[in-house]
Amino acid sequence: MAKIILQTKTIFIGGATVALLMVWTLWPWPLLPNMFQVTKSKFTPATQNCTEDADGMNLRHDDPLDSTFYDDPNLSYSIDTPIKDWDVKRRDWLEHHPSYAAGAGDRVVVLSGSQPWPCKNPIGDHLLLRLFKNKVDYCRINGYDLFYNNALLHPKMASYWAKIPVVRAAMVAHPEAEWIFWVDSDAVFTDMDFKPPLERYKKHNLVVDGWPNLIYEKKSWIGINAGVFLIRNCQWSMNFLEVWADMGPQTPNYEKWGQILTSTLKDKMYPVSDDQSALVYLLLKGKNKWRKKIYIENQYTLSGYWAGIVDSLDKIEESYLRRAKGARELRRPHAEVVRAHYAAVVREVIVKEGDGGGACQPFITHFTGCQPCSGDHPGYTDEACWNGIEKALNFADNQVLRSYGFARPDLLNSSSLSPTSFDFPS
Repeated sequence: MAKIILQTKTIFIGGATVALLMVWTLWPWPLLPNMFQVTKSKFTPATQNCTEDADGMNLRHDDPLDSTFYDDPNLSYSIDTPIKDWDVKRRDWLEHHPSYAAGAGDRVVVLSGSQPWPCKNPIGDHLLLRLFKNKVDYCRINGYDLFYNNALLHPKMASYWAKIPVVRAAMVAHPEAEWIFWVDSDAVFTDMDFKPPLERYKKHNLVVDGWPNLIYEKKSWIGINAGVFLIRNCQWSMNFLEVWADMGPQTPNYEKWGQILTSTLKDKMYPVSDDQSALVYLLLKGKNKWRKKIYIENQYTLSGYWAGIVDSLDKIEESYLRRAKGARELRRPHAEVVRAHYAAVVREVIVKEGDGGGACQPFITHFTGCQPCSGDHPGYTDEACWNGIEKALNFADNQVLRSYGFARPDLLNSSSLSPTSFDFPS
């Protein structure tokens, strides 16, 4: 139990005063008034559009005995069982947990996952481990919680459909979070200091990388990438996930949906219902019900196609070092916990001087089609996929390792690590 040691003064004011000080000093703190207790803050009720938020910090981890939706015996985490009045239930839970209600509007939980069995590709498990580490680093640096799942939460929803039951369960497990951020296992955070601009999405409930012209004009199934998305923790999202999942392999209409999607999307070659095609279909057909609450993001690389990125990473790395060497503050060693300040300095330099001849640093580099675990990658060579993944991971890892005094000089050589000099950009 924590105690405070009071330094003895050379001149005693009096025996009674000393005794009082000793009692104050040695008395167990939990029995004293908590000087740092957070004032209860009222959580702003969610609207039908699920777009309200609150500001603040979470400082406590207690769980009052007051009854909440968790005490309902009919509560289900399964995608098969709908939840009604989720906004009300979540608001009620937050009102019983005021320290979590504070800041709920900006709280993000990152989700990712992989299959429950070993990889067929001989280096697949190693790649998955490094891909997982990348997500751990990103979440630690940015203050996000991370849940990595390797269990099928619905036995019939495997492969690309497996994410939907995980997202649904995470919404119930994390009522304190406003956003659930799904990131495929084969996606790499390549800008470790970038955070999604949540304020931009205050009127939307789902954010996905894509191009409106490919969706609405070309009716292309690759008009979006469903492997990375942000979804708001609200009733709209509960309803949307239920409709989305209804096109999956666990439903009796699965084959029928495959035919519908193939006939609707001009470039879809195989009559199989997949999550991405299903999402494009809902955008096309759900103009009033779904589309207006879905934000198609293309102002930054929420899910950047790896083949168009990896060759530029060396140039981006060189550009960063060139700019950083010219900014004295960026050559100052610092603790990792204050790196956000130095990331802001980098952004100021870029605004002032331009990108220094380097390409824009991608937020997420997604290795769509490489499938590192199975090793199956039609249309791509082993060298292109595995070298690309290694290069992206080392590019991201350098951003982390510089805070620890090291860096990889060669992005294609994970074994070569060099200590950074005192005046080296960090």
